[in-house]
Amino acid sequence: MTGNKDTHTAIELNPVFKPLNPSEGLKESILDIERKAALKKESKGLFTVKSANKWLEHASKRPVPKQLFGKLWYEGELSILFADTNLGKSILAVQIGDAISRGKAILGFQREAEAQKVLYFDFELSDKQFESRYSADFKEHYAFSAEFYRVEINSSAEVPNQKSFEEYLNESLEKSIVETGARILIIDNLTYLKNETEKARNALPLMKYLKELKSKYDLSILALAHTPKRDLSKAITKNDLQGSKMLINFCDSAFAIGESHSDVQLRYLKQIKARNTEILYDTDHVVLCQINKPYNFLRFDFVSFGIEDQHLKQLSEKDKESRMQEAMELKQDGLSNVEIARRFNVSEGAVRKWIKKAQHID
Repeated sequence: MTGNKDTHTAIELNPVFKPLNPSEGLKESILDIERKAALKKESKGLFTVKSANKWLEHASKRPVPKQLFGKLWYEGELSILFADTNLGKSILAVQIGDAISRGKAILGFQREAEAQKVLYFDFELSDKQFESRYSADFKEHYAFSAEFYRVEINSSAEVPNQKSFEEYLNESLEKSIVETGARILIIDNLTYLKNETEKARNALPLMKYLKELKSKYDLSILALAHTPKRDLSKAITKNDLQGSKMLINFCDSAFAIGESHSDVQLRYLKQIKARNTEILYDTDHVVLCQINKPYNFLRFDFVSFGIEDQHLKQLSEKDKESRMQEAMELKQDGLSNVEIARRFNVSEGAVRKWIKKAQHID
């Protein structure tokens, strides 16, 4: 009797011997079957179709996106930062990445997201050039967070015979994400991932690839891009981004750096596109900054807010004549007034006036 009692006690105390409730397993199986049936019913080839209420219910179970760089970049977004060369895109991008890795705010922009790992793909600078920016004359290096990772191309790596460089680059990029566990990516810059991004046929697959990566690994991506030659007397618009139509359509948000022609020391930040918020930093409320290096960290410092028009280039009579002549040449090359207007970021009516005036002068 004693042995039976001990055995009975052991069975009660040891969860391994605890009998399962058959109804629980059956309930889970039924729920699983119903879930799969519902997904199959909602799937329509490339599409998922369900009621608006179902979508809201599904979305409510996911976290609310937090600000990574104020209202310019949120968690879960594919954002684009674009500017002309030598205006400081890389400087600002590193500064943003450093702040995210530390869980700090910069330039007066609010930060809501906690500190997290950042992968900075640097296709622009050599390690020595990077050192120059983040040291005091190549000494006294700036101490980055251990969560900030800089990535560059390994010049000695060989591309497998059966793969193209682009395929191997994409594979290596994905491997870096998986093995580091990073959810913040900064890509400097888009051109390296796909040449000639100003052409729609090249920009489209690139943006699709980045969107797929974002969804697959729950990423937040900031991609840097260049602007082609633009009229510096005009406000920055989405049309100033290389491959603007495809890049702007597929990204979640975009902001740009402009050059001040009233003060060569100043730069301004302008919000171009937003989905998670209203446009706050528009042409009447740009963020004025100055690039400084107080010791061993090259950075943007906030100065004030301003009006974009006050920082645009003022055209001389010679500039105006040159622009009219260029418009006339484009017209002779077969471009429509609408296409020429888009090139100069002006109205179609303005182009008609230019061409009429140019013809009158001739």
